[in-house]
Amino acid sequence: MKNTTQVRTNPIAMHAVRASAALLGAALVMGVLQHNAQAAERSGKEIVEATCANCHATGEKNAPKIGDKAAWSKLAEQSLSGLTAVALKGIRNMPPHGANMKLTDTEIKRAVTYMVNQSGGKWVEPTSKTAPPAERTGEQVVKLRCGECHETGLHGAPKIGDADAWIPRVKNGLDPVVRSAINGHGGMPARGGMASLTDAEMRNAVIYMMNKGRVAEKGAKK
Repeated sequence: MKNTTQVRTNPIAMHAVRASAALLGAALVMGVLQHNAQAAERSGKEIVEATCANCHATGEKNAPKIGDKAAWSKLAEQSLSGLTAVALKGIRNMPPHGANMKLTDTEIKRAVTYMVNQSGGKWVEPTSKTAPPAERTGEQVVKLRCGECHETGLHGAPKIGDADAWIPRVKNGLDPVVRSAINGHGGMPARGGMASLTDAEMRNAVIYMMNKGRVAEKGAKK
């Protein structure tokens, strides 16, 4: 006679396995949905080029033209929330959402910010509520904030690309210089007065200011 082994299943264990599988499936679905939501959100530049530029690039239908500092400076007085509310509802010849109802509120805010900045403003583009913001390069951070003092050496700030000014500051390594920029010192407020800058972005900015021009100079000597 052949020996047969009866496999007994534990109802409690099987229920736990099914529950775990269900939770895993739900997590995967949520992950896919979140990924799709993140991928769908575009930058201000992308929104403007795809939608807003139809009128704002040329000033068609009396739309404030991108680059017109006088017009956008006056509009900027309404603040980002005020301009966003106008864009969402529409005004005069401009339909709600710029006639693109697929745009999210965040995307509208980004588009408004981009047009203001292209017209002399220095607003910070809103970050996504579902996806972490992309890390800004040293050049971007410097143009956005640090250049106000470091371009000219205002308040004793070491000028961008001035090796003689930067080298003594890094004699103990780069980290102390970055920490000093993060915490603030002398006439410089913490993070240059821009709280949204991350530690990594501050580091990028310091490295950029130290090295700018040195690569070009090396190439010129060859």
